[in-house]
Amino acid sequence: MEPGFIVFVFAIALSYVYAFVGGFTDAANAIATSVGSRALSPLTAVLMAGVLEILGALTGTAVAMTIGKSIVALDLISLTTVVAALMGTMAWSLFTYHLGIPVSETHGLVGALVGAALAIAGAEVILWAGLAKVLIAIVASPLLGFAGGAVLMYMINFCCSSGPARKMTLAFKNLQRFSAAFMAFSHGRNDAQKPMGILVMALALHFGWKDPGVPLWVILSIGLTAGLGVAYGGWRIIKTLGMKLAPLAPEQGFAAETSAACGLQLASVFGIPVSTTHIIASSIVGAGVARRFSSVRWGLAFDIVLSWVLTLPATVALGWLFNKALGMMFFS
Repeated sequence: MEPGFIVFVFAIALSYVYAFVGGFTDAANAIATSVGSRALSPLTAVLMAGVLEILGALTGTAVAMTIGKSIVALDLISLTTVVAALMGTMAWSLFTYHLGIPVSETHGLVGALVGAALAIAGAEVILWAGLAKVLIAIVASPLLGFAGGAVLMYMINFCCSSGPARKMTLAFKNLQRFSAAFMAFSHGRNDAQKPMGILVMALALHFGWKDPGVPLWVILSIGLTAGLGVAYGGWRIIKTLGMKLAPLAPEQGFAAETSAACGLQLASVFGIPVSTTHIIASSIVGAGVARRFSSVRWGLAFDIVLSWVLTLPATVALGWLFNKALGMMFFS
């Protein structure tokens, strides 16, 4: 069997593994706050998120096109670049998942893709304008998430402070069921498109497509795989974000989810891949600060920020190393 075909099969298989792993590591972020505030049981939240992850994935391909065509030049890379990027991303994601620390799948994928591409073709392979757009979004998204969560929580405090506390809690528990659904759908619309982009990249490299789109079968199969990943697991990350980072009242969960979901929808419209982890975690902190500054567990928040800072250099290095290793294994 030709080495090139073996690498192609690996690339296709790993694209689906990446979608599945993203479901149980990253998509858990979409439902963590509703579980943390006790608006939904873990089982109900996971099943709901799995279905809405699939539906969200069917609503567009702009983010997939950014991942597949706007970060590295397809004519300067090979299938080993795709495989190395996926291996680097998943290695880092599974390592941090084992530690119970939520990290950005987007951050990891971009870093590993850049590292793998640099290993094969040097700096000229990078499409700097497209990469800059993604990196700006990576930096801006947590700031916007924090501001959105805080502002919405301040508005809720101002408008509802005079009402009976018990009635307010019940009302926001009901509202949070809708905000959790909106968040899960928005996650599918943005995050599930990233493995689509990687899969299309692999298909384009193998079959020589010059201007690849996203076939319907890719959209359906990746969406279903991501949904199954959500249904499979995610409790460890749910516990960190929804129960440890800041004790969540239903109104805080509603504010955090609504803010984060709106940010994801806006990014998806413009085809910008952003981090659900960044947005929802910063929204939780923003909503917590608006309620009471001391309610946020700043030590844990610092650990999460540190993991985000380390993700990009770690995945660049992993992508580079995996690409070099694959090159020696298959083509030396």
